[in-house]
Amino acid sequence: MATTSDIKKGLCIRHSHDIWKIVEFQHVKPGKGAAFVRTKIKSLTSGKVLEHTFPAGHKIDDLRVENRNYQYLYNDDQGYHFMNMDDYSQIFLQKEMLDAPELMKEGMDVQIVFDAGNELPLSCDLPNYIELEVTYTEPGVKGDTATNATKPAKVETGAEVQVPLFINEGDKIKINTDDGKYMERVK
Repeated sequence: MATTSDIKKGLCIRHSHDIWKIVEFQHVKPGKGAAFVRTKIKSLTSGKVLEHTFPAGHKIDDLRVENRNYQYLYNDDQGYHFMNMDDYSQIFLQKEMLDAPELMKEGMDVQIVFDAGNELPLSCDLPNYIELEVTYTEPGVKGDTATNATKPAKVETGAEVQVPLFINEGDKIKINTDDGKYMERVK
């Protein structure tokens, strides 16, 4: 058993007869009243995201999980297929278990979180940042960088990302996988 002081991003817990993963959290100590922890939790079975508030000191039932290295292979009508990097066995996950499936590139290394008690895969964690090539975007206008204006760009995985006006087709960009936002151009 853990308490609310043990809450951190990525922690898997049992709550309301389901398994949840902490997506965001904030410890709040109001000037008047008791402290609490405001969280955003994602169901690992349905993919539903909820906001939930835990009172300070509340006992939570955390899960013992293991992270294992896998490589993303491909997706089809069954789901997303991954290969274990140690023994080359393959598994597949449903789209709801993935945080940002539109940013996954074939051959990418990922971490799959398993429930250590019954060996069930719970979720798939992408690296914090990925580099992808821009396959389509409107051409930028030289010198048009005075404002923080952005334009849509399609990357090699098919995802659409908002990028600055100076990004052109063929440029490699770094993307934050937590929020899917452009970080910088890669040389």
